[in-house]
Amino acid sequence: MGKLKWFIALVLVPISMYPCFADDNTKLVGTWKVVSFETEYQSGQREAVLGKNPVGYAIYTPEGRIMSLVTAEGRKGASTDQGRAELWRSMVASTGIYRVEGDTLVTKFDVASIPQWVGSERVTSFRIDGDRLVITTPWMDAPLYPERGKIRTTVTSVRAK
Repeated sequence: MGKLKWFIALVLVPISMYPCFADDNTKLVGTWKVVSFETEYQSGQREAVLGKNPVGYAIYTPEGRIMSLVTAEGRKGASTDQGRAELWRSMVASTGIYRVEGDTLVTKFDVASIPQWVGSERVTSFRIDGDRLVITTPWMDAPLYPERGKIRTTVTSVRAK
């Protein structure tokens, strides 16, 4: 009887719990088109740092991987170092492993356009309203513009068809 209890505890209980974790992740699975990327400063000022119509997508796989790329509207090629630096500041790209914990999205990045994110876990809040996904970061130092102080970013996406 003792062995049966251990079998149930070590094998059957985790298996029976798996679907509830899978259900949390399935909310996000799919391709999302970014429709806004807004930064808020602690002063209360808000700014569409990638323009009013950013271009980008986030893809969430059933296996728990996220890949995203968002660029500013109207980007053009650059032929100078200054122009290339501006292109760098007008995009955000990353990939990593994600998990959902209620209304929290936890992502561990293995590649990111912002090097200090690599290897870190980033915790954001999210909500899905129909075909609309809204992700909001906690307050953080502005990664591309540290002189601007603390910011938080809200990215709104719609399910891609």
